[in-house]
Amino acid sequence: MAVWDDLVGQERVVEQLTAAARAAGATVEAGRVAAPVQGGNASLMTHAWLFTGPPGAGQVTAARAFAAALQCTSPDLALGGTPGCGFCDGCHTVLAGSHADVKYVRTDGLSIGVGDMRALVLRASSYPTGGRWSVILVDAAHRLTEAAANALLKGVEEPSPRTVWLLCAPSVQDVLPTIRSRCRLLVLRSPAAAAVADMLVSRDGVDPETARLAALAGQGDIERSRRLAVDEKARTRRAEVLRIPLEVGDIGGCLAAAQRLVDTAKADAEALAETQDAKETDDLKAAYGAAEGSKAPRGMAGAVKELEKRQKSRATRTRRETLGVALLDLLGFYRDVLAIQLGSTGVLANEDQRQALNRVAQAGPAEGTLRRIEAVLACREALDRNVDPLLAVEAMTVALRAG
Repeated sequence: MAVWDDLVGQERVVEQLTAAARAAGATVEAGRVAAPVQGGNASLMTHAWLFTGPPGAGQVTAARAFAAALQCTSPDLALGGTPGCGFCDGCHTVLAGSHADVKYVRTDGLSIGVGDMRALVLRASSYPTGGRWSVILVDAAHRLTEAAANALLKGVEEPSPRTVWLLCAPSVQDVLPTIRSRCRLLVLRSPAAAAVADMLVSRDGVDPETARLAALAGQGDIERSRRLAVDEKARTRRAEVLRIPLEVGDIGGCLAAAQRLVDTAKADAEALAETQDAKETDDLKAAYGAAEGSKAPRGMAGAVKELEKRQKSRATRTRRETLGVALLDLLGFYRDVLAIQLGSTGVLANEDQRQALNRVAQAGPAEGTLRRIEAVLACREALDRNVDPLLAVEAMTVALRAG
C-alpha cells in the first residue's frame, strides 16, 4: 500500500507532494539542495512546509507520508515510479517511527518549549546519517511558545542543506508570519463523508450503514469517524452528549448535564494516566538505576518532578480535548437543528438523531438555535482562556436552556 493511501479526499495535495518528492530525489541525485521559499519561488521542492486544515483532515498524515516519500528507496524510482511505495525500508521505517533521519515532534502538554526547539534546530544543522534527507516533523506547531517560535525561525530562516521542516497547524494564522512566509503552504480540506465511509468499509471492515452514519457524525474528522465506527464506548459517549439539548429544561438538568460532561473528560484523563504515567515513572527510575527501598540516585528527584509536571500538563490537555470533541458534537447537533428550521434539504451530520433533532427544532425559533450555537462557541473560547471547565460548561448549559 502506497504511503499516500491514507490521505482520504486529498488528491490535489497528494499530487503536489508526489511531484515535490520526485523533484527532491532529483536534487539528491544531482548533488543539489532544496531552495528556500522566496518571492514566490515556483520550484517543486523547498526546505520548509506548512500543512494546515480543519481538525481530522490529515495534516500529520500528509506530512508523515511526505517524509516517507522523501526517504523512499524503491528500485522503481529509477524507472519513473512514484515516490512513497510503502514497502521499501525507507518508507517502512518512517511510517513505523524508527527512521534515524526523521524526527517526529509532538507534545503531550499544552505547549512546546524553547529548550526542545533549540535542540531541534541544532539537530537540523547536521546532514542525514543514512537517509536522503533529515526531516523534522512538528505536530501542533501552533503550540509553540513565543520563544520556541523564535528559535524555530532561526532554523527555517537559515536552512541547512538536506534538511526539511514539516510543520502542522490548524490554520496559517496560528503560525508566526515570519515563519509561514518561509514555508510552502499546503491546505487540506475536510474529506467528503462518502469518501470516509468507503475507507471505513474497505480498510476497517465496517458495515456500509454504520460507516455512513459514522462518517456523517465525524463531520470530516477521519479519526473521529473511525472511532465512532469501531468503538462502542465512543458511540455511547456521543449519544450522552447529544442528550444534553433534551435535558436542559430546568436549572437542575443544566447543572447535572454540565457535571456529567466534565466528569467524563476527567475520567478520560485518569484512564490515560493509569496506562502511561506509572510506566513512564518506572522507566525513568530504571534509567537512573533506582532500586526499590533504596535512596534515590543523585539527580533523579528533579527528573521525576519534571516528569510529573509534564504528566499533569498532559492530563489537562486530555480533559480539554475530550470537552472539545463533545462541544463539536453539540455544534453539529444545533447546526442540524438550524438546517431543519430553515427548511434545508442537505444531508444532516446527525442523521441517526433525527427524532431528537425534530423535537428541538419544533420547540423554538431559529433565532434561539443561533444563540445556542453562540453559547457553545463561547464555552470553547472560555476553555481556551483557562476558565474552570465546570464553570464554563455550566454557563453554556444554562444558556442552552434560555435559548
